[in-house]
Parts: sequence; structure tokens; C-alpha cells
Amino acid sequence: MKLLLDSYVFEEVKRDKVLSENLEDLRNTLKEASIELDSRPLSKADLKKLADLFDFIITENRDIHKISNELGISDKILLLDEALQIFKVYLTRDRIIIPPALKSEPVSNLDYSDPIFDSLKEEYNPEFERWFKKISDEGRNSWVYYRKDGSIGALLIYKFEDESIDNSKPPLPKKKRLKIATLKVTHIGYKIGELFIKMAVDLSVRNGINEIYLTHFTKPPDRLVELISEYGFNKIAIKDNGEDIFVKRLIAKGYEGLKYCSPIEISRIFYPSFYDGDDVKKFVLPILPAYHDRLFTDFPCRQTTLFEHSGEFIVEGNTIKKAYLSHSNIKRIGPGDLILFYRSEDLQAITSVGVVESIHVGISDAERILQLAAKRTVFSRMEIDKLVEEGPVSVFLFRHHIHFTKPLGLEELIGNGILKAAPQSAMELSTERYIKIRERGGIDGRFAIH
Repeated sequence: MKLLLDSYVFEEVKRDKVLSENLEDLRNTLKEASIELDSRPLSKADLKKLADLFDFIITENRDIHKISNELGISDKILLLDEALQIFKVYLTRDRIIIPPALKSEPVSNLDYSDPIFDSLKEEYNPEFERWFKKISDEGRNSWVYYRKDGSIGALLIYKFEDESIDNSKPPLPKKKRLKIATLKVTHIGYKIGELFIKMAVDLSVRNGINEIYLTHFTKPPDRLVELISEYGFNKIAIKDNGEDIFVKRLIAKGYEGLKYCSPIEISRIFYPSFYDGDDVKKFVLPILPAYHDRLFTDFPCRQTTLFEHSGEFIVEGNTIKKAYLSHSNIKRIGPGDLILFYRSEDLQAITSVGVVESIHVGISDAERILQLAAKRTVFSRMEIDKLVEEGPVSVFLFRHHIHFTKPLGLEELIGNGILKAAPQSAMELSTERYIKIRERGGIDGRFAIH
């Protein structure tokens, strides 16, 4: 996006403190959002031509605003305070729900001498120092996890791009992409790498970006490649310097090989897209608020805890691949089927969609449950023992894909003939009832394949 600022504004702000503060605020906002701002004198004669060259023109000249109405381009001509409000809202699209243990941090605030950068300095020497200074000066942003001693335990630096990648074989065409410039995790055991991928996907979705990529010097065995491959990153090119380029597509529609992909493959390769056509069944699954809070820490209405604000993670909330335990004994659920989580008691609403990887029913052995779900579950050993005492347990292993933008409350569900009452255990939905939920819940049609 390109903006033009009437250079006469600089004269006007000298006489108006409010204008001066607004201008400074606007310039900082645009810098943070990586929006290009040009400045030059603006005349009535060249207004139409400049309106064709720039997305917006910012001026305090009221005559210019009047002429823009006559030319039919008034939507592109902004006052300073209008621009500030518009682009502050624009910038909020760059902000997503992140755990309190992570910090959104300008790269310029990072300690270049931190050990997390040592391997990068070695790999990219001597270019890394120049690159780090350059992105610091640009105002590039990052997500950081700081250990208790102040050192960096995990880091993701990202960048919005809308350009071609020419220094690779094959070259990649011009396209809006989110680039993961750096992804490093040394604080192991907290699923932060998986969390970073989930956040990068969320950020891309909020900004209308359908492709994420990163470059990496692959050195088998490679833990980063193992991680990103699990969520749909594929090597598609090699840079001139020998780095591999891994790309992830978020949209399955238009992919030539889509008809050969199973629902599970669509879930893995094109996450957060998922298949919800006639080849899979759909189920509503009730979940208590306490477990919903722990399983879906990115749910918009959720309150964070003091534990999280002390710098700790609810690890199962970091994951895309999750597990849920229930006494529901439904054997009809299979790989690729959808589960729609119904948060009981307080919200009493369908909130979220997951794709089943596997289900294991009728288990009465706590050790077996731990074997299946230890890396994913929100349940403690004590809770598992209690569940087993109450009866055979079903283990749902699934991938969380999306939250409804409009959670569907019980009154609406009953009023539209979707449910007869609050679900007490897993229950199957007809295609017609599921479609009503999908349409009313605000699922973005780009991500539902049917």
C-alpha cells in the first residue's frame, strides 16, 4: 500500500499541537505496519493523476477535499485525523491473541549478543549482523519468549511481503506472503514451535494472506523441517545461496491435486482449511468450561490466568494437535470427521471446529490413556484416574482448525432446529444441520472445502 502526504502539512503542524501529535502518531503507526509513505507538494492540477498512483492522499487543504468530491475520488483523500483512525484500525489486524508468556517485541529491542543468535551468526556470517541492523531500523516486529534469567528461549521474526522471489530456482511469482524470517526455539518441551506456526497462520488469515514461507539451510536430521512439514510446509525451491525455500498454502481451493487428498491430508497440508463435505460425518461434543479454557487458550472470550501472567504456558493450549477425553462411547466417529465443541454450563454455545485424527473408545486403563494422549491432553494424571473410575473413557485425538466468529448459543441452536436440547454426550449432526451451523457461525468460506 502506498500513501502520499501533502508536504504542506509539515508547515501546518508547526502552528497546531494536535496536528503535530497526530502526524507523529500516524508516522509511527505506518512504520509499524510497514506501509510506504511518500511526501511531496500537492496541487489541484495533478490531484487526479496522483490519485491513480497512490492508494490514499493525506492533506489538510480543504480546497483539495472539495475538488476531490467533484472528481469522484473523495474516498481516497483523507484528513490527518481520518488517516490516523483508519490505519490504527488497519494495524490491529497485525495483532492477534498471544499467551502472556510471549512478548510482541520490536527487533530493535532484542539483545544481539543473546546466545540464541549464535548459530545464525555462524550460518549467515558476515551478512547476519547487517541484516539484523537493517530490520531493526525498519521497525520489524517479533514474538519472543524470555526465560526467567532474561535470555531468549524462543523467537519468531516475521515480515509481510508482496513481491516476487527472484533469487531462487525456480523463481516464485509476486504474491502477498507472510515470511517467517527467523524461527528458533531453545526452550524445549512447551510446544512453542507449534504455537508459533499457529500464530503465523492466524496472523496471515487476519491479513488476507494465503501463503507463508521460510528459508532454511537444511541439515538432516532437522527438527525444524520435521516440525513445519507436519503442518503443510513443502520445499518448492532453492535460493542461490543454497537455502531451501519451504512454502505453506492456507487455501486448498484451486490446488490441482486436491481431489486426490483425503480429509486428513487436507487437514494437515492446508491447515487451517478443512474438508467438510459429504465424505465426513459431523458431531457435536460437549466440553466443560475449565477444559475448554485449557484446550483453547486462543479463544477470544477467554480470561487469562495468574499462572500464565507469571510467565508460564498452558502447554496444551499451544498446540494444534490436541486430545480430549470423554465418556462418550460413539464408535461411528472416524479419521477426518469433524467435531464441533459445545462449551457447556456458562457459554452454552458451539465455539470451535476440530478434525479427528483418531478415536480410541472404551479404555479403562489410565496408563493406556497416557500413552495415547500424554503429549496433547489437558487432563492431569489425577483427573485421568478419576475419569477411569467413573467408567470407560474415549480418547479423541484431533487437530484444532478454527473458532466460530459467532459462537452459536443454545437458544439459537434450538430455535433453528439444530439441537433439541443441550448435548450431554457426542451426538451426530445431519448435513443440513451442520450447514446451518457453518453459515450462522461465520466460518470463512475460503477454509471449508466441500
